[in-house]
Amino acid sequence: MDLLPFDEYVRSLNRKRMSAGVLLRDDDRSVLLIQPSYKPHWDIPGGAADAEEAPWTTAARELHEELGIVRALGPPLVIDHIPSDPRMPEGIAFIFDGGPIEQADVDALNLTDPEILSVDLVPIEQVATKVKPSLARRLSVAVSMAATGGLALCEDGEHTA
Repeated sequence: MDLLPFDEYVRSLNRKRMSAGVLLRDDDRSVLLIQPSYKPHWDIPGGAADAEEAPWTTAARELHEELGIVRALGPPLVIDHIPSDPRMPEGIAFIFDGGPIEQADVDALNLTDPEILSVDLVPIEQVATKVKPSLARRLSVAVSMAATGGLALCEDGEHTA
C-alpha cells in the first residue's frame, strides 16, 4: 500500500462546516427565536464558526453580536451531524445551554444588528411552524437535554441514542 506524502494527505482531508447556537428558554418551555433578515426561516441566536474559532466561542460571539447579550454559556446540549444537500456541504451544529430568559428580558433587548428583524419566545410545540424541520427536531432534543442535564448526539436533528 502506497502512502500519500503528508502534505498531499492533509489537502485530501474532508472539510466540514460548523455552526453553534444558543438555547435560551423560559419556565414554560418556550425558546427564544430570532427572525433573520436574510432567510425565510426563524433561527436561534448563533451562526457559522469563523476559521480557527471554537464552537463555544462562536456561540457566545453570535449571542453578543445578534442580541447584545453577554453571559457565560452552559454545557453543550446537542451535537448534530447535518448531511450535505445540493447547496451546502455536510456540517456539525452545536447547541449550547444559554440558560433562562424572561419575557421582560426579551422586551428589553435593543436590536441593533441589521440581520435581526425581531425576536420572540415561542412555545416548543410551535417552533416547527417557524424554523426549518431539522432545527425544530434539534431544538426539541435540546429542550429535553436542558431539562435532564444531558448531551445528545443527533443526525439531521434526530436523536441517535
